[in-house]
Amino acid sequence: MNVDRVFAVVGSALDAQRQRLNIIASNLANAESTRTPEGGPYIRRDVVFQASAPGQQFSNVFASAFGDPSEPSGVRVTDVIQDDRPLRTVYDPSHPDADEQGYLHLPNVNPIEEMVNLMSATRAYEANLAVMETGKTMTLRALEMGR
Repeated sequence: MNVDRVFAVVGSALDAQRQRLNIIASNLANAESTRTPEGGPYIRRDVVFQASAPGQQFSNVFASAFGDPSEPSGVRVTDVIQDDRPLRTVYDPSHPDADEQGYLHLPNVNPIEEMVNLMSATRAYEANLAVMETGKTMTLRALEMGR
């Protein structure tokens, strides 16, 4: 087994989850933003992950991850998409960003959903750190056996 491949796969997963955490933080920070540089309210964003070999059998993915180093492995963020759900609308004619009818268009960010996503991304990040630590421990024990 090539330990470098383990660390490469885990590293790619850590990077992908870090990007996901950044997008979630941006969503939460802009949950009430009615004005953006692009104009209009903030639109919720989400990341799209892509596995190294979608649609393959697990044994083939496992073999490519721990076999030939030229084979791609891990996960990566392929795109950051905007959520197409409708914006929230509230009646607030006193707000400076309200339209002619007095309705204010707020971002389509649900803070509860974002907190669930945040916990999920955090747990995935922690799980990948645990895999990295286990790989490190296994490598050190293998080196100790060689003495």
